[in-house]
Amino acid sequence: MSSELLCNCFFHSDGNCLVMSNRFILFFLVVFMTTQEKIEEMRELKQRLLEGGGKKRMEKQHQEGKMGARERLEGLFDADTFQELNLFAKHRCHSFGMEEKELAGDGVVTGIGCIDGKQVFAASQDFTVAGGSVGEVHATKICEVMEMALRCGSPFILINDSGGARIQEGIDALSGYGRIFYRNVQMSGVVPQISIIAGPCAGGAAYSPALTDFIIMTQNAGRLFITGPQVIKEVTGEEISAEALGGAYAQSTYSGNVHFVVKDDVEALAVCKKLLSFLPSNNMEDAPDIGNGELVFAPDPALNTLIPDSPRTPYDVKDVILSVIDNRDFLEIQREFAPNAVIGLARINGKSVGIVANQPNCKAGVLDIDSSDKIARFVRFCNAFNIPLVTFVDVPGFMPGVQQEYGGIIRHGAKMLYAYSSATVPKVTVILRKAYGGAYLAMCSKDLHCDRVAAWPTAEVAVMGAEGAVGIVYRDEIKKAGDTKQARTEFIEKYEKEFSNPFCGAARTLIDDVIEPQDTRKYLSLALESLRNKRETCPQKKHGLIPL
Repeated sequence: MSSELLCNCFFHSDGNCLVMSNRFILFFLVVFMTTQEKIEEMRELKQRLLEGGGKKRMEKQHQEGKMGARERLEGLFDADTFQELNLFAKHRCHSFGMEEKELAGDGVVTGIGCIDGKQVFAASQDFTVAGGSVGEVHATKICEVMEMALRCGSPFILINDSGGARIQEGIDALSGYGRIFYRNVQMSGVVPQISIIAGPCAGGAAYSPALTDFIIMTQNAGRLFITGPQVIKEVTGEEISAEALGGAYAQSTYSGNVHFVVKDDVEALAVCKKLLSFLPSNNMEDAPDIGNGELVFAPDPALNTLIPDSPRTPYDVKDVILSVIDNRDFLEIQREFAPNAVIGLARINGKSVGIVANQPNCKAGVLDIDSSDKIARFVRFCNAFNIPLVTFVDVPGFMPGVQQEYGGIIRHGAKMLYAYSSATVPKVTVILRKAYGGAYLAMCSKDLHCDRVAAWPTAEVAVMGAEGAVGIVYRDEIKKAGDTKQARTEFIEKYEKEFSNPFCGAARTLIDDVIEPQDTRKYLSLALESLRNKRETCPQKKHGLIPL
Protein backbone atom coordinates (compact mmCIF):
# COMPACT_ATOMS: atom_id res chain seq x y z
CA MET A 1 0.00 0.00 0.00
CA SER A 2 1.43 3.39 -0.99
CA SER A 3 1.82 6.17 1.54
CA GLU A 4 -0.67 8.30 -0.46
CA LEU A 5 -3.32 5.60 -0.32
CA LEU A 6 -2.68 5.07 3.36
CA CYS A 7 -3.20 8.77 4.05
CA ASN A 8 -6.53 8.71 2.19
CA CYS A 9 -7.72 6.00 4.58
CA PHE A 10 -7.49 8.54 7.42
CA PHE A 11 -10.47 10.58 6.03
CA HIS A 12 -14.26 9.92 6.02
CA SER A 13 -16.18 10.25 2.76
CA ASP A 14 -17.54 13.58 4.03
CA GLY A 15 -13.99 14.91 4.35
CA ASN A 16 -13.81 14.92 8.15
CA CYS A 17 -10.34 13.95 9.34
CA LEU A 18 -9.99 11.02 11.70
CA VAL A 19 -8.24 11.91 14.94
CA MET A 20 -4.97 9.93 14.95
CA SER A 21 -1.64 10.66 16.56
CA ASN A 22 1.42 11.33 14.44
CA ARG A 23 3.15 8.35 16.05
CA PHE A 24 0.28 6.07 15.03
CA ILE A 25 0.45 7.38 11.45
CA LEU A 26 4.23 6.86 11.37
CA PHE A 27 3.72 3.29 12.62
CA PHE A 28 1.47 2.51 9.68
CA LEU A 29 3.85 4.21 7.26
CA VAL A 30 6.71 2.00 8.43
CA VAL A 31 4.62 -1.17 8.50
CA PHE A 32 3.44 -0.71 4.94
CA MET A 33 6.86 0.26 3.50
CA THR A 34 8.17 -2.17 0.91
CA THR A 35 11.28 -4.21 1.57
CA GLN A 36 13.25 -2.10 -0.86
CA GLU A 37 12.10 1.09 0.85
CA LYS A 38 13.27 -0.29 4.19
CA ILE A 39 16.65 -1.16 2.72
CA GLU A 40 17.00 2.31 1.24
CA GLU A 41 16.08 3.88 4.56
CA MET A 42 18.70 1.76 6.32
CA ARG A 43 21.32 2.73 3.75
CA GLU A 44 20.60 6.42 4.17
CA LEU A 45 20.75 6.16 7.96
CA LYS A 46 23.98 4.18 7.86
CA GLN A 47 25.58 6.62 5.44
CA ARG A 48 24.68 9.53 7.70
CA LEU A 49 26.11 7.77 10.75
CA LEU A 50 29.27 6.69 8.91
CA GLU A 51 30.01 10.34 8.13
CA GLY A 52 30.43 11.01 11.84
CA GLY A 53 30.38 14.71 12.55
CA GLY A 54 30.15 15.62 8.89
CA LYS A 55 32.48 16.70 6.10
CA LYS A 56 33.41 20.09 7.56
CA ARG A 57 34.56 18.64 10.86
CA MET A 58 36.41 15.87 9.05
CA GLU A 59 38.19 18.44 6.92
CA LYS A 60 39.28 20.24 10.09
CA GLN A 61 40.54 16.94 11.47
CA HIS A 62 42.66 16.47 8.35
CA GLN A 63 43.93 20.05 8.50
CA GLU A 64 45.25 19.31 11.99
CA GLY A 65 47.19 16.35 10.59
CA LYS A 66 44.85 13.77 12.10
CA MET A 67 43.01 10.88 10.50
CA GLY A 68 39.34 10.22 11.17
CA ALA A 69 38.24 7.49 13.57
CA ARG A 70 37.27 5.08 10.79
CA GLU A 71 40.28 5.98 8.68
CA ARG A 72 42.51 4.89 11.56
CA LEU A 73 40.73 1.56 11.81
CA GLU A 74 40.93 1.06 8.05
CA GLY A 75 44.68 1.61 8.21
CA LEU A 76 45.02 -0.73 11.18
CA PHE A 77 43.06 -3.78 10.07
CA ASP A 78 43.52 -6.11 7.13
CA ALA A 79 41.32 -5.14 4.18
CA ASP A 80 37.66 -6.15 4.45
CA THR A 81 38.04 -7.81 7.86
CA PHE A 82 36.68 -5.08 10.17
CA GLN A 83 33.16 -5.61 11.46
CA GLU A 84 31.72 -2.60 13.24
CA LEU A 85 29.56 -3.06 16.33
CA ASN A 86 26.79 -0.83 17.72
CA LEU A 87 26.80 1.73 14.91
CA PHE A 88 23.20 2.71 15.76
CA ALA A 89 23.85 3.34 19.47
CA LYS A 90 22.27 6.56 20.79
CA HIS A 91 22.87 8.62 23.90
CA ARG A 92 20.10 8.85 26.49
CA CYS A 93 20.80 12.31 27.84
CA HIS A 94 17.88 14.78 27.99
CA SER A 95 19.59 17.64 29.79
CA PHE A 96 20.95 20.89 28.35
CA GLY A 97 19.18 20.34 25.03
CA MET A 98 20.92 17.04 24.36
CA GLU A 99 17.65 15.34 23.47
CA GLU A 100 17.67 17.27 20.18
CA LYS A 101 21.19 16.24 19.19
CA GLU A 102 22.07 13.15 17.19
CA LEU A 103 25.60 11.96 17.94
CA ALA A 104 26.68 9.44 15.32
CA GLY A 105 27.70 6.23 17.09
CA ASP A 106 27.86 8.34 20.26
CA GLY A 107 31.35 9.46 19.27
CA VAL A 108 33.21 6.14 19.15
CA VAL A 109 33.68 3.38 16.58
CA THR A 110 34.04 -0.15 17.96
CA GLY A 111 34.48 -3.52 16.35
CA ILE A 112 36.60 -6.53 15.50
CA GLY A 113 38.92 -7.45 12.65
CA CYS A 114 42.24 -9.02 11.75
CA ILE A 115 45.73 -7.53 11.84
CA ASP A 116 48.17 -9.68 9.86
CA GLY A 117 45.66 -12.49 10.27
CA LYS A 118 45.42 -12.12 14.06
CA GLN A 119 42.00 -11.36 15.57
CA VAL A 120 41.97 -8.00 17.38
CA PHE A 121 39.24 -5.90 19.01
CA ALA A 122 39.41 -2.11 18.86
CA ALA A 123 37.70 1.15 19.74
CA SER A 124 38.45 4.45 18.01
CA GLN A 125 37.13 7.71 19.44
CA ASP A 126 35.66 10.13 16.90
CA PHE A 127 36.66 13.72 17.66
CA THR A 128 34.29 15.02 14.96
CA VAL A 129 31.31 13.87 17.07
CA ALA A 130 30.94 15.97 20.24
CA GLY A 131 34.74 16.14 20.48
CA GLY A 132 34.87 12.38 21.07
CA SER A 133 33.56 13.06 24.59
CA VAL A 134 32.81 10.07 26.78
CA GLY A 135 29.22 9.60 27.88
CA GLU A 136 27.24 6.65 29.21
CA VAL A 137 26.60 4.94 25.86
CA HIS A 138 30.05 5.84 24.51
CA ALA A 139 31.60 4.03 27.48
CA THR A 140 29.18 1.13 27.16
CA LYS A 141 30.29 0.54 23.58
CA ILE A 142 33.94 0.46 24.64
CA CYS A 143 33.21 -1.82 27.61
CA GLU A 144 31.30 -4.29 25.46
CA VAL A 145 34.14 -4.66 22.96
CA MET A 146 36.63 -4.99 25.84
CA GLU A 147 34.55 -7.80 27.35
CA MET A 148 34.42 -9.54 23.98
CA ALA A 149 38.21 -9.28 23.65
CA LEU A 150 38.57 -10.86 27.09
CA ARG A 151 36.14 -13.69 26.33
CA CYS A 152 37.74 -14.41 22.97
CA GLY A 153 41.33 -14.12 24.18
CA SER A 154 42.24 -11.39 21.69
CA PRO A 155 44.29 -8.17 21.98
CA PHE A 156 42.49 -4.88 22.51
CA ILE A 157 43.43 -1.49 21.04
CA LEU A 158 41.95 1.86 22.08
CA ILE A 159 42.65 4.88 19.88
CA ASN A 160 42.23 7.95 22.09
CA ASP A 161 41.09 11.26 20.58
CA SER A 162 38.67 12.82 23.03
CA GLY A 163 37.85 16.07 24.75
CA GLY A 164 37.18 14.17 27.98
CA ALA A 165 34.05 13.43 29.97
CA ARG A 166 30.76 14.68 28.49
CA ILE A 167 29.81 17.36 30.97
CA GLN A 168 26.10 17.23 30.08
CA GLU A 169 25.91 13.62 31.31
CA GLY A 170 27.49 14.32 34.69
CA ILE A 171 27.99 11.29 36.90
CA ASP A 172 26.98 8.94 34.09
CA ALA A 173 30.07 10.05 32.18
CA LEU A 174 32.27 9.52 35.23
CA SER A 175 30.69 6.12 35.76
CA GLY A 176 31.57 5.29 32.17
CA TYR A 177 35.26 5.96 32.83
CA GLY A 178 35.13 3.83 35.96
CA ARG A 179 33.65 0.92 34.04
CA ILE A 180 36.43 1.18 31.44
CA PHE A 181 39.13 1.28 34.15
CA TYR A 182 37.69 -1.82 35.79
CA ARG A 183 37.83 -3.75 32.54
CA ASN A 184 41.39 -2.56 31.87
CA VAL A 185 42.36 -4.19 35.15
CA GLN A 186 40.41 -7.39 34.47
CA MET A 187 42.12 -7.73 31.09
CA SER A 188 45.59 -6.98 32.47
CA GLY A 189 47.91 -9.94 32.05
CA VAL A 190 45.23 -11.87 30.13
CA VAL A 191 45.24 -10.18 26.71
CA PRO A 192 47.62 -7.47 25.42
CA GLN A 193 46.23 -3.93 25.64
CA ILE A 194 47.59 -1.10 23.50
CA SER A 195 46.63 2.58 23.66
CA ILE A 196 47.22 5.04 20.84
CA ILE A 197 47.15 8.70 21.87
CA ALA A 198 46.24 10.41 18.59
CA GLY A 199 44.65 13.53 20.05
CA PRO A 200 43.78 15.01 23.44
CA CYS A 201 43.56 12.58 26.35
CA ALA A 202 43.17 14.60 29.54
CA GLY A 203 41.78 14.24 33.03
CA GLY A 204 40.34 10.90 34.02
CA ALA A 205 40.70 9.71 30.43
CA ALA A 206 44.48 9.47 30.93
CA TYR A 207 44.14 6.65 33.43
CA SER A 208 42.84 4.08 30.96
CA PRO A 209 46.00 4.27 28.79
CA ALA A 210 48.09 4.16 31.96
CA LEU A 211 46.42 0.83 32.82
CA THR A 212 47.23 -0.70 29.44
CA ASP A 213 50.47 -2.44 28.48
CA PHE A 214 51.80 0.02 25.89
CA ILE A 215 51.12 3.62 24.91
CA ILE A 216 51.88 4.92 21.42
CA MET A 217 51.67 8.72 21.05
CA THR A 218 51.78 11.05 18.06
CA GLN A 219 54.14 14.02 18.30
CA ASN A 220 51.96 16.90 17.14
CA ALA A 221 48.38 15.96 17.98
CA GLY A 222 48.78 13.79 21.07
CA ARG A 223 48.25 15.29 24.52
CA LEU A 224 48.30 13.35 27.78
CA PHE A 225 47.88 14.89 31.24
CA ILE A 226 45.63 14.85 34.28
CA THR A 227 45.23 18.60 34.72
CA GLY A 228 45.73 21.04 31.88
CA PRO A 229 47.89 24.18 31.79
CA GLN A 230 45.03 26.49 32.77
CA VAL A 231 44.13 24.51 35.88
CA ILE A 232 47.78 24.30 36.91
CA LYS A 233 48.13 28.06 36.53
CA GLU A 234 45.06 28.71 38.65
CA VAL A 235 46.06 26.29 41.41
CA THR A 236 49.86 26.57 41.59
CA GLY A 237 50.64 29.70 39.60
CA GLU A 238 52.91 27.75 37.23
CA GLU A 239 52.72 28.63 33.56
CA ILE A 240 53.36 25.95 30.97
CA SER A 241 52.14 25.14 27.46
CA ALA A 242 50.03 22.09 26.65
CA GLU A 243 52.88 20.70 24.54
CA ALA A 244 55.50 21.13 27.29
CA LEU A 245 53.14 19.62 29.85
CA GLY A 246 51.49 16.74 28.03
CA GLY A 247 53.21 16.44 24.67
CA ALA A 248 54.99 13.35 23.42
CA TYR A 249 58.45 14.55 24.48
CA ALA A 250 57.40 15.32 28.06
CA GLN A 251 55.42 12.13 28.56
CA SER A 252 58.09 9.87 27.05
CA THR A 253 61.24 11.49 28.47
CA TYR A 254 60.26 12.77 31.93
CA SER A 255 57.35 10.66 33.12
CA GLY A 256 57.97 7.51 31.09
CA ASN A 257 54.25 7.09 30.54
CA VAL A 258 54.62 6.82 26.76
CA HIS A 259 56.42 3.81 25.29
CA PHE A 260 56.59 4.84 21.62
CA VAL A 261 56.74 8.33 20.10
CA VAL A 262 55.66 8.58 16.46
CA LYS A 263 55.30 11.48 14.04
CA ASP A 264 51.69 10.87 12.94
CA ASP A 265 48.75 8.48 12.82
CA VAL A 266 50.21 6.45 9.95
CA GLU A 267 53.38 5.68 11.90
CA ALA A 268 51.36 4.99 15.05
CA LEU A 269 49.39 2.29 13.24
CA ALA A 270 52.59 0.79 11.79
CA VAL A 271 54.24 0.60 15.22
CA CYS A 272 51.08 -0.94 16.68
CA LYS A 273 51.09 -3.65 14.02
CA LYS A 274 54.77 -4.41 14.56
CA LEU A 275 54.32 -4.57 18.31
CA LEU A 276 51.45 -7.05 17.93
CA SER A 277 53.63 -9.26 15.73
CA PHE A 278 55.86 -10.01 18.74
CA LEU A 279 52.99 -10.77 21.12
CA PRO A 280 50.71 -13.77 21.67
CA SER A 281 46.97 -13.14 21.55
CA ASN A 282 46.56 -14.02 25.22
CA ASN A 283 48.33 -15.40 28.28
CA MET A 284 47.47 -19.01 27.42
CA GLU A 285 49.47 -18.92 24.18
CA ASP A 286 53.22 -19.26 23.78
CA ALA A 287 55.22 -16.37 22.37
CA PRO A 288 54.93 -16.19 18.55
CA ASP A 289 57.34 -18.41 16.65
CA ILE A 290 57.83 -17.71 12.95
CA GLY A 291 60.98 -19.81 12.60
CA ASN A 292 61.42 -22.97 10.55
CA GLY A 293 62.86 -25.00 13.41
CA GLU A 294 66.49 -24.47 12.43
CA LEU A 295 68.95 -22.88 14.86
CA VAL A 296 71.16 -20.21 13.32
CA PHE A 297 74.42 -19.73 15.22
CA ALA A 298 76.16 -17.10 13.03
CA PRO A 299 79.32 -16.16 14.98
CA ASP A 300 80.16 -12.45 14.99
CA PRO A 301 83.93 -11.83 15.35
CA ALA A 302 83.29 -8.10 15.89
CA LEU A 303 82.02 -8.89 19.38
CA ASN A 304 85.48 -10.10 20.40
CA THR A 305 86.77 -6.53 20.15
CA LEU A 306 83.67 -4.66 21.29
CA ILE A 307 84.55 -4.26 24.99
CA PRO A 308 87.15 -1.48 25.47
CA ASP A 309 90.35 -2.31 27.34
CA SER A 310 89.65 0.43 29.87
CA PRO A 311 86.73 -0.36 32.22
CA ARG A 312 85.87 3.34 32.20
CA THR A 313 85.38 3.53 28.43
CA PRO A 314 81.73 3.31 27.31
CA TYR A 315 80.30 1.41 24.34
CA ASP A 316 76.85 0.91 22.87
CA VAL A 317 75.16 -2.23 24.20
CA LYS A 318 72.77 -2.12 21.23
CA ASP A 319 75.68 -3.37 19.11
CA VAL A 320 75.58 -6.56 21.16
CA ILE A 321 71.81 -6.85 20.93
CA LEU A 322 71.66 -6.34 17.17
CA SER A 323 74.40 -8.91 16.56
CA VAL A 324 72.62 -11.78 18.31
CA ILE A 325 68.98 -11.30 17.20
CA ASP A 326 67.30 -12.17 13.91
CA ASN A 327 67.82 -9.71 11.05
CA ARG A 328 68.98 -6.96 13.44
CA ASP A 329 65.26 -6.31 14.01
CA PHE A 330 64.91 -4.79 17.49
CA LEU A 331 61.77 -2.98 18.64
CA GLU A 332 63.09 -0.78 21.43
CA ILE A 333 60.56 0.28 24.08
CA GLN A 334 60.69 3.52 26.10
CA ARG A 335 63.77 4.67 24.20
CA GLU A 336 63.57 8.22 25.55
CA PHE A 337 62.98 7.27 29.19
CA ALA A 338 65.84 6.15 31.47
CA PRO A 339 68.25 5.52 28.56
CA ASN A 340 70.79 3.96 30.95
CA ALA A 341 68.66 0.82 30.52
CA VAL A 342 67.56 -0.72 27.22
CA ILE A 343 64.44 -2.86 26.85
CA GLY A 344 62.66 -4.18 23.79
CA LEU A 345 61.35 -7.08 21.74
CA ALA A 346 63.21 -9.14 19.17
CA ARG A 347 63.40 -12.66 17.76
CA ILE A 348 66.00 -15.39 18.06
CA ASN A 349 65.49 -18.26 15.62
CA GLY A 350 62.06 -16.88 14.85
CA LYS A 351 60.78 -16.86 18.42
CA SER A 352 59.90 -13.67 20.29
CA VAL A 353 62.16 -12.72 23.20
CA GLY A 354 62.28 -9.80 25.59
CA ILE A 355 65.65 -8.03 25.79
CA VAL A 356 66.91 -6.20 28.90
CA ALA A 357 70.34 -4.55 29.01
CA ASN A 358 72.37 -1.94 30.84
CA GLN A 359 73.60 0.87 28.58
CA PRO A 360 77.24 1.88 29.35
CA ASN A 361 76.81 4.82 26.96
CA CYS A 362 74.53 6.55 29.48
CA LYS A 363 75.44 7.03 33.15
CA ALA A 364 77.81 4.08 32.78
CA GLY A 365 74.75 1.79 32.78
CA VAL A 366 74.02 2.43 36.45
CA LEU A 367 70.62 1.45 37.88
CA ASP A 368 68.54 4.31 39.26
CA ILE A 369 64.89 4.84 40.19
CA ASP A 370 63.62 5.28 36.64
CA SER A 371 65.62 2.47 35.03
CA SER A 372 64.58 0.09 37.83
CA ASP A 373 60.91 0.83 37.18
CA LYS A 374 61.43 0.54 33.43
CA ILE A 375 63.05 -2.88 33.66
CA ALA A 376 60.72 -4.28 36.33
CA ARG A 377 57.57 -3.39 34.43
CA PHE A 378 58.88 -4.88 31.19
CA VAL A 379 59.98 -8.10 32.89
CA ARG A 380 56.52 -8.54 34.40
CA PHE A 381 54.88 -7.96 31.02
CA CYS A 382 57.07 -10.57 29.32
CA ASN A 383 56.38 -13.06 32.09
CA ALA A 384 52.61 -12.51 31.84
CA PHE A 385 52.64 -13.30 28.11
CA ASN A 386 55.15 -16.16 28.06
CA ILE A 387 57.95 -14.25 26.35
CA PRO A 388 61.45 -15.54 27.29
CA LEU A 389 63.87 -13.01 28.78
CA VAL A 390 67.44 -12.36 27.66
CA THR A 391 69.46 -10.02 29.93
CA PHE A 392 72.80 -8.38 29.10
CA VAL A 393 74.67 -7.14 32.16
CA ASP A 394 77.19 -4.31 32.44
CA VAL A 395 76.23 -2.50 35.61
CA PRO A 396 78.51 -0.68 38.11
CA GLY A 397 75.81 -0.62 40.79
CA PHE A 398 72.83 1.40 41.97
CA MET A 399 73.00 5.16 41.60
CA PRO A 400 74.31 6.85 44.78
CA GLY A 401 72.94 10.19 45.95
CA VAL A 402 70.64 11.87 48.45
CA GLN A 403 67.84 12.41 45.94
CA GLN A 404 67.95 8.76 44.88
CA GLU A 405 67.72 7.64 48.51
CA TYR A 406 64.93 10.10 49.32
CA GLY A 407 63.16 9.09 46.12
CA GLY A 408 63.06 5.47 47.26
CA ILE A 409 65.82 3.75 45.31
CA ILE A 410 65.55 0.84 47.76
CA ARG A 411 61.87 0.33 46.98
CA HIS A 412 62.31 0.82 43.23
CA GLY A 413 65.35 -1.44 43.06
CA ALA A 414 63.39 -4.07 44.95
CA LYS A 415 60.86 -4.07 42.12
CA MET A 416 63.53 -5.52 39.86
CA LEU A 417 64.38 -8.21 42.37
CA TYR A 418 60.68 -9.05 42.69
CA ALA A 419 60.01 -9.03 38.95
CA TYR A 420 62.89 -11.30 38.01
CA SER A 421 62.40 -13.62 40.98
CA SER A 422 58.71 -14.14 40.25
CA ALA A 423 59.20 -14.59 36.49
CA THR A 424 58.72 -18.22 35.40
CA VAL A 425 59.50 -17.81 31.71
CA PRO A 426 62.90 -18.97 30.40
CA LYS A 427 65.57 -16.56 31.68
CA VAL A 428 69.05 -16.33 30.14
CA THR A 429 71.67 -13.82 31.32
CA VAL A 430 74.98 -12.84 29.72
CA ILE A 431 77.45 -10.81 31.81
CA LEU A 432 79.43 -8.59 29.44
CA ARG A 433 81.59 -6.54 31.78
CA LYS A 434 80.81 -5.01 35.17
CA ALA A 435 78.45 -6.79 37.54
CA TYR A 436 78.87 -5.21 40.96
CA GLY A 437 77.06 -5.56 44.26
CA GLY A 438 73.29 -5.66 44.56
CA ALA A 439 72.93 -4.51 40.97
CA TYR A 440 74.55 -7.76 39.83
CA LEU A 441 71.86 -9.66 41.69
CA ALA A 442 69.05 -7.42 40.40
CA MET A 443 70.05 -8.03 36.78
CA CYS A 444 68.75 -11.61 36.87
CA SER A 445 71.55 -13.51 38.59
CA LYS A 446 71.59 -17.26 39.13
CA ASP A 447 70.37 -16.68 42.68
CA LEU A 448 67.11 -15.22 41.34
CA HIS A 449 66.53 -18.56 39.57
CA CYS A 450 67.94 -17.53 36.22
CA ASP A 451 68.02 -20.65 34.06
CA ARG A 452 71.31 -19.96 32.27
CA VAL A 453 74.09 -17.51 33.12
CA ALA A 454 77.05 -17.04 30.79
CA ALA A 455 79.86 -14.52 31.00
CA TRP A 456 82.34 -13.04 28.60
CA PRO A 457 86.03 -13.19 29.63
CA THR A 458 85.79 -9.43 30.19
CA ALA A 459 83.21 -9.90 32.98
CA GLU A 460 84.00 -8.37 36.37
CA VAL A 461 81.79 -9.95 39.03
CA ALA A 462 82.40 -8.58 42.51
CA VAL A 463 80.93 -6.77 45.49
CA MET A 464 82.38 -3.53 44.14
CA GLY A 465 84.90 -2.27 41.60
CA ALA A 466 88.55 -3.15 42.05
CA GLU A 467 89.61 0.44 42.80
CA GLY A 468 87.21 0.71 45.70
CA ALA A 469 87.78 -2.81 46.94
CA VAL A 470 91.59 -2.61 47.25
CA GLY A 471 91.28 0.38 49.55
CA ILE A 472 89.46 -1.88 51.97
CA VAL A 473 90.89 -5.39 51.61
CA TYR A 474 94.49 -4.31 51.00
CA ARG A 475 94.49 -1.20 53.16
CA ASP A 476 97.33 -2.29 55.46
CA GLU A 477 99.47 -3.58 52.58
CA ILE A 478 99.04 -0.31 50.68
CA LYS A 479 100.12 1.69 53.72
CA LYS A 480 103.23 -0.45 54.11
CA ALA A 481 104.07 0.13 50.46
CA GLY A 482 103.85 3.89 51.00
CA ASP A 483 100.37 4.37 49.51
CA THR A 484 101.81 5.13 46.09
CA LYS A 485 99.98 5.04 42.79
CA GLN A 486 102.18 2.17 41.68
CA ALA A 487 101.31 0.17 44.81
CA ARG A 488 97.58 0.73 44.31
CA THR A 489 97.88 -0.31 40.67
CA GLU A 490 99.61 -3.53 41.63
CA PHE A 491 96.96 -4.42 44.20
CA ILE A 492 94.16 -3.53 41.74
CA GLU A 493 95.64 -5.92 39.21
CA LYS A 494 95.99 -8.57 41.89
CA TYR A 495 92.36 -8.15 43.00
CA GLU A 496 91.07 -8.30 39.42
CA LYS A 497 93.07 -11.45 38.74
CA GLU A 498 92.02 -13.26 41.91
CA PHE A 499 88.47 -12.05 42.51
CA SER A 500 87.03 -9.68 39.89
CA ASN A 501 86.68 -12.14 37.02
CA PRO A 502 84.08 -14.61 35.74
CA PHE A 503 86.02 -17.73 36.70
CA CYS A 504 85.39 -17.26 40.43
CA GLY A 505 81.65 -17.36 39.80
CA ALA A 506 82.02 -20.26 37.39
CA ALA A 507 83.98 -22.21 40.01
CA ARG A 508 81.01 -21.82 42.37
CA THR A 509 78.47 -22.77 39.66
CA LEU A 510 76.94 -19.27 39.76
CA ILE A 511 78.05 -18.82 36.16
CA ASP A 512 77.31 -21.75 33.85
CA ASP A 513 79.91 -20.98 31.22
CA VAL A 514 82.50 -18.42 30.18
CA ILE A 515 82.07 -17.98 26.45
CA GLU A 516 83.85 -16.25 23.62
CA PRO A 517 81.87 -13.09 22.73
CA GLN A 518 81.57 -14.03 19.07
CA ASP A 519 79.66 -17.20 20.08
CA THR A 520 76.96 -15.38 22.06
CA ARG A 521 74.29 -16.02 19.43
CA LYS A 522 75.06 -19.75 19.52
CA TYR A 523 74.89 -19.85 23.33
CA LEU A 524 71.54 -18.04 23.41
CA SER A 525 70.09 -20.21 20.64
CA LEU A 526 70.93 -23.47 22.38
CA ALA A 527 69.92 -22.20 25.83
CA LEU A 528 66.53 -20.93 24.68
CA GLU A 529 65.86 -24.10 22.71
CA SER A 530 66.63 -26.26 25.73
CA LEU A 531 64.23 -24.18 27.82
CA ARG A 532 61.39 -24.24 25.30
CA ASN A 533 59.32 -26.64 27.44
CA LYS A 534 60.27 -25.16 30.80
CA ARG A 535 57.62 -25.52 33.49
CA GLU A 536 57.81 -23.98 36.93
CA THR A 537 55.29 -24.06 39.76
CA CYS A 538 54.97 -21.35 42.39
CA PRO A 539 53.60 -21.43 45.95
CA GLN A 540 49.82 -21.10 46.04
CA LYS A 541 48.72 -17.56 46.95
CA LYS A 542 46.21 -14.94 45.94
CA HIS A 543 48.98 -12.66 44.68
CA GLY A 544 52.37 -11.45 45.79
CA LEU A 545 53.03 -7.95 47.12
CA ILE A 546 55.44 -6.18 44.79
CA PRO A 547 57.05 -3.18 46.53
CA LEU A 548 55.03 -0.44 44.84
